[in-house]
Amino acid sequence: MMFKKLLFLCLSILILTSVGYTKEIGGITMPETLAAGNDTLVLNGAGTRSKFFVKAYVGGLYLKNKGGDANAIVNADEPMALRIHIISKYISSDMMEEATREGFQNSTNGNTAPFKDKIDMFVSVFSNNIRNKDVYDIIYIPAEGIKVYKNKELKTTTKDLEFKKALFGIWLGNKPADRSLRNGMLSGK
Repeated sequence: MMFKKLLFLCLSILILTSVGYTKEIGGITMPETLAAGNDTLVLNGAGTRSKFFVKAYVGGLYLKNKGGDANAIVNADEPMALRIHIISKYISSDMMEEATREGFQNSTNGNTAPFKDKIDMFVSVFSNNIRNKDVYDIIYIPAEGIKVYKNKELKTTTKDLEFKKALFGIWLGNKPADRSLRNGMLSGK
């Protein structure tokens, strides 16, 4: 009898701890960790990006150590990542390109000229059909640059810390793509 109780307790602990390694938001399960080269990043926070009452995607911010200072995160030269999980069948390539270009305008206070080629390369990731459940990982590794993956397939790499600041500023800057999403990413939860 005691053995059965102990076994039940052990199994319960294993089940509860395995569930603790993910976070569900907007119907999407975000992993608690994400690999960035040799580093393991932790989920800092996540939220949902909505536009015109349509929930477009769930976004998660991954850092080496949790933090809530958006400016410090944007300017940090350390591994970090954003995960974008598409949750709408109404999101098109054109919509993502337009929203991303607008995000760069806001992030750079209209000074996108120094990044024109890099913005064009980054936006090209959205040129293929975007489908519900597509996952984009934007991973910054200081020695390697920004690697963008679509559904685990590497699409582009860009080396430039200033471009990284502008890119992460889309979601974390003073004029973020979605303030609620920004707050979720910075929540540390």
